[in-house]
Amino acid sequence: MPARKRILTEKAMTVAGIMSGTSADGIDVALGRITPRADGPKIKLLAHHAVPFSKQLRAAVLASMDAKSISTAELARLNWRLGIAYADAIQKTLKKYPVKIDLIGCHGQTIYHQPTPALHAGKRIACTWQIGEMAMLAAEAGVPVVSNFRPADMVAGGQGAPLVSLLDFVMFRHPTRGRVLQNLGGIGNLTAIPPGASLTDIVAFDTGPANMVIDALAAKLFSKPYDRSGKIAAAGKALPAVLQATMRNPFFRRKPPKSAGREQFGADFTNSFLEQCKAAGGSPADAIATATALTAQSITAAYKTFVKPLMNEVPVDFFVSGGGTHNETLINMLHDSLSPLGCRVTTTDRAGLPAQAKEAVAFALLAYETWHRRPGNVPAATGATRLAVLGDITYA
Repeated sequence: MPARKRILTEKAMTVAGIMSGTSADGIDVALGRITPRADGPKIKLLAHHAVPFSKQLRAAVLASMDAKSISTAELARLNWRLGIAYADAIQKTLKKYPVKIDLIGCHGQTIYHQPTPALHAGKRIACTWQIGEMAMLAAEAGVPVVSNFRPADMVAGGQGAPLVSLLDFVMFRHPTRGRVLQNLGGIGNLTAIPPGASLTDIVAFDTGPANMVIDALAAKLFSKPYDRSGKIAAAGKALPAVLQATMRNPFFRRKPPKSAGREQFGADFTNSFLEQCKAAGGSPADAIATATALTAQSITAAYKTFVKPLMNEVPVDFFVSGGGTHNETLINMLHDSLSPLGCRVTTTDRAGLPAQAKEAVAFALLAYETWHRRPGNVPAATGATRLAVLGDITYA
């Protein structure tokens, strides 16, 4: 059957997308109605709900990420404990928004991501690991679950990230305006869509730390899980010498495709960053302000170097999403640095997609594509050599 006719005979599905990111602050659930169309699926967000991790679970997740030493027993227990957390999150969401779902797409919790091959046991390998026992989620919801999205792209030579690019293209491409979708999670990532672009024209990559270093310093210096509204950063001053030194990190200069995580910007990076701030005479608030400025400056440098040349001097809508949209100081910094480059900075809320729900919606879409045996990766974004159907299916 021709592809166009096959798509038009597909049925609409209600799909739940579940995301827990590198900030490890909780689980976002999005419920979407996905309708097939010849020019790409149409997605209608029905509801979204956030379920925070308990203090104990968040501590366990953070301790597992890029851990230098952790027992297999602890990892096995955490895998099952996260399965309970995902099942609890879908239960709470469907209780609040009682709709009948057909499918779930769950990203799982990344505890290690190494997209660049390195020598191990005599072979050079790249690897990634997202945990959470999906059998528990499938049993609770009574529908199949698609998970483990990243490996198929990596086997095809990609970075396994970013994977939100398909959603960005489907929902935000525009015939005459440039579009940039910047996520502000633990790690920042962007998708750049030139005007009138096809899927092969887009560029996507991780920009560096977004909330990760800010949150770690807020916990270390102020015993707070994050800098609420950016108030601590607003009370401090960014330290230019530390910013300049940190921006010399090779990651920021590396050409896309590229991805990052706690392996690059976790505890070791944060501790070194803090020592530099202290050596420069900075206060605790100055350290938070400098970390916030690092996020803004790394995003701006990424746009200026790798994205602006693609936009052909057209107006650019720079949409931000993720938890960092609540950091007013960070958003103001981005506005101040990107506006002179011709960008209109706003949130995806203005385009009808709540900033907190966007990544969860992306995994609902990826699950839908996998269920229909269609590729979900975007080789132009991940660096893969071919299209790949992503994920594993766990049946209820």
